[in-house]
Amino acid sequence: MMLQDRIISHFTDSIQTQQEAMVELCELIEYASQRLVSALLNDKKILACGNGRSATTVQLLSSAMLNQYERDRPSLPVIALSTDAATLTAIANDYHFDDVFAKQLRALGQSGDILIVYTDGNHSANIAKAINVAHDKDISVIVLAGSNGGMISALLDEVDIEIRVPSISRAHIQEVHVLITHCLCDLIDHQLFG
Repeated sequence: MMLQDRIISHFTDSIQTQQEAMVELCELIEYASQRLVSALLNDKKILACGNGRSATTVQLLSSAMLNQYERDRPSLPVIALSTDAATLTAIANDYHFDDVFAKQLRALGQSGDILIVYTDGNHSANIAKAINVAHDKDISVIVLAGSNGGMISALLDEVDIEIRVPSISRAHIQEVHVLITHCLCDLIDHQLFG
């Protein structure tokens, strides 16, 4: 296969995954945005976490909310739990890597906040622990997942939201997570600021 054929294949597969996600996930994305807006209107905050490349999507969300997405507006409270290298490595060193998000959530999360979790389908113990802590603290959870949802799906309560990208390709799952994040940012801005 020529290199350009591989490029075309990447674009085609990505577009197909995005179209399937649009059809299957539109209502869930809308509902998630409404839950986020409700929390923000009630002076609550959004906490977010993810591992590896998913951590970069967490940063995308927090920067768009704390600064701006596409328009100038007041900052919105989003805390990225996966960005403080000193805290992450201290917790991992003194306790266990499984605790890197849960320990922060115990300290920073309050009843009524929302935890957004990004996972591309891995069975991440640190994500699972964060979800359990969220439930203990009356923090609802929005999961952006992929594939079959893995062990994370089984942890969710009836009030939680799972937005599962219909793909087994980690790259395409992460691409759609970015697009969903952009949708959420736009919908939050639209609902809060017109």
